[in-house]
Amino acid sequence: MGIPMQVVHGDEWQALCNVDGQQCRVSMALVGAQDAGTWLLVQQDTAREVLSAEGAKKITLALAGVAAALRGEADLTPYFRDLVSTPPRAPGQ
Repeated sequence: MGIPMQVVHGDEWQALCNVDGQQCRVSMALVGAQDAGTWLLVQQDTAREVLSAEGAKKITLALAGVAAALRGEADLTPYFRDLVSTPPRAPGQ
C-alpha cells in the first residue's frame, strides 16, 4: 500500500520525506529528483509516483477511512466525500 509523503530535500537517488510529522529516507530511483514540497506516493521506502497535492490529500483521507473502518466507525462519509457525492456509473458510461 502506498503512502503519500512530502519531499523535504534530496537528489535523484534519495530524498528525506515527511509523513505524519516524522521524516524518513526514500529511494528516488523511479521518479528522479523532485523539488522540496513535492508529494510522492511511497511504497516500501521507494517513491513510485509523483502526486498532486489534491491526490495526496485524497489518498491520505482514504487511508484514514480504512483505519476508521477497522476501529469500527460506522460513518465513513467524511473520509470518502468524493465517492459519496459521485453517482455510481456502469462500466463504459
